[in-house]
Amino acid sequence: MCDGHCYGAYHPQCIGLSVAPRGKFLCHECKTGVHTCFVCKKSGNGVKRCIIPLCGKFYHTDCILAYSATQPHNKGFRCTLHVCLSCHITNPLNVCSSKGRLARCVRCPVAYHANDNCMAAGSLVLANNSFLCPNHFTPRKGCKNHEHINVSWCFVCSEGGSLLCCEACPAAFHRECLNIEMPQGNWFCNDCKSGKRPRIKDILWVKWGRYRWWPAEVCLAKDVPNNILRMKHEVGEFPVQFFGSKDFVWTYQARVFPYMEGDTHNIEKMGKALTEAAERFRELQIEKEMRQLQEDRKNDKKPPPYRHIKVNRPIGKVQIITADLSEIPRCNCKASDENPCGIDSECINRMLMYECHPQVCVAGERCQNQTFTKRQYTTVEIFRTLSRGWGLRGVSDIKKGAFVSEYVGEVIDEEECRARIRHAQENDICNFYMLTLDKDRIIDAGPKGNQARFMNHCCQPNCETQKWTVNGDTRVGLFALQDIPKGVELTFNYNLECLGNGKTACKCGAPNCSGFLGVRPKRRVSMKKKTKQVVTKEREDECFSCGDGGQIVSCKKPGCPKVYHADCLNCKETPFRRWECPWHQCDICGKEAASFCEMCPSSYCKEHREGMLFISKLDGKLSCSEHDPCGPDPLEPGEIREYVRSRSRCMEVTCWKKTRRRTMMTKEETCMTLGGIMWMKMMEKWRGRTWRSGGLWRTMLNDSVHPFLHNYSTKTLNRH
Repeated sequence: MCDGHCYGAYHPQCIGLSVAPRGKFLCHECKTGVHTCFVCKKSGNGVKRCIIPLCGKFYHTDCILAYSATQPHNKGFRCTLHVCLSCHITNPLNVCSSKGRLARCVRCPVAYHANDNCMAAGSLVLANNSFLCPNHFTPRKGCKNHEHINVSWCFVCSEGGSLLCCEACPAAFHRECLNIEMPQGNWFCNDCKSGKRPRIKDILWVKWGRYRWWPAEVCLAKDVPNNILRMKHEVGEFPVQFFGSKDFVWTYQARVFPYMEGDTHNIEKMGKALTEAAERFRELQIEKEMRQLQEDRKNDKKPPPYRHIKVNRPIGKVQIITADLSEIPRCNCKASDENPCGIDSECINRMLMYECHPQVCVAGERCQNQTFTKRQYTTVEIFRTLSRGWGLRGVSDIKKGAFVSEYVGEVIDEEECRARIRHAQENDICNFYMLTLDKDRIIDAGPKGNQARFMNHCCQPNCETQKWTVNGDTRVGLFALQDIPKGVELTFNYNLECLGNGKTACKCGAPNCSGFLGVRPKRRVSMKKKTKQVVTKEREDECFSCGDGGQIVSCKKPGCPKVYHADCLNCKETPFRRWECPWHQCDICGKEAASFCEMCPSSYCKEHREGMLFISKLDGKLSCSEHDPCGPDPLEPGEIREYVRSRSRCMEVTCWKKTRRRTMMTKEETCMTLGGIMWMKMMEKWRGRTWRSGGLWRTMLNDSVHPFLHNYSTKTLNRH
């Protein structure tokens, strides 16, 4: 051990000594006073030591400040080796992130709590307090599963096109969705910048070989078979077990991304695997919530600090409006009324959500419509909920329509709001207290506010927000929607606007809960008879024109699942905003289409559809002339085979599908009914006998042709 400032440890043979030195020992760096930065491994001027006495690590200021867990001080900084990175990413304000036994990486300033809940998957443990982190993964040459891969859709809007790809994980984004300029050089997403890594028991989407993305769970080493553990793998690789098949593989961060609740990618092709992944995800979420609750109850005896204020505080250029007394409306109440301007009165100001002014209202101080000005709030208390952090509840019973509290905070403009949201994203702050006041002003109760800031969201709330005009200015109040007993949590609907895929799970537990904040609550529908739920895809996976996958754009017309390549549409640039595919316009005149080919984008309006579409012989669906099975070159000739056998005056036509169908009919009837299977079902109702033998349907008709067929030509039958 070096007795200098670095506190380094060395093997004697590694520093050129045959035996360990006696007495005080100083390493070369401590002797010369020139220390090396622990991040960039370069020495020189500007290298400073961590302020923790026994740390002994030296850094360039710019190098160490690139790590989000670094804590600057007046005289220096505290490096990230003294903070659990996983705990810091989850909650930067959590004091427990720097407590407990930490294991530190021997090559870079990364540390985790020495347990499976915090340690990054793929870490190589060297001793009780030291390990190699996944940042030191080195891909093997020629190994296809070590190649970095990115998804072909945006993580925000789920659309394809020109994407900005992260260099460390599969994430991809549109530059417009992130609202940033095109970066120069390598670019990393916010999760990778903060150091977020997969952990044990995480549910991930994994890309293995040329297979599609598949859900899997990161496994503990003790749960992995020995033959899998003996497989060659590098630092940074971790074992995962696929849902559905239960297979094990080794993978790493650049080929996985997190599974989110509600993911339904290719649900019709991987239904069992997705069902297992969803169930396992919910189990792990419950375990995580209970563990977090126990930790929070142990550590958080008080709610997070904030500054309590009684009235709104304007910030920057924002102004609080004050009306002249002559502009304040006067109600029609009388001073002699029993409850002037009360809840049960016919006060016109109360009906229009205007608060009376004591100098204007006839009732004066007896007026009961001055709750905002007099701050006549319901008595409430802050308490710790089971799974939703801190909440608010009433100390006594609250009647329907009662004024609970005003929502108070800093009044900011839209520019300041965007700046605060950007700061929260950069610092992994996930709690917001912003409420829209009007088109130019927002109330932010985060740094400053009153007790109303602790009221949680619910899809079936017992309170609501109302915007009242008080002394000429707009203010927001919380009112009871129903009679609320003592001790029941007070909630209101946040009415968030949900953008992209970045959804926050709702934990209100209401019967009509939508599952996510920003998604409308479910409606209660009385079902007399249970019907089998049919899962419909929101969009297709392959291009409707060529049938291949890749970077695709989807039609924005409601109910249309079609997707296309930009090249198949002959578009030089990827269409954005509200774009409708060519399937909805007539191929001839461009008007709105009324009939569609179900095998290609061809479609026609009412005027031009005559004679353009036919009934497919394969499945009875409409198709254009390019897919006409009666033509010389049908779309899939390998699936249709016709041959003639001499048997009385009958011809046998065999249509090969997933199930074989053979129909015996006369030659004249066969020519007239080449429209296919739909006509076979109709003819079974006519003269003749029908029976089933050997899994084949047979219909024997007499030589005489039904009179109904004589009135229609072959072309007419095909068109129908």
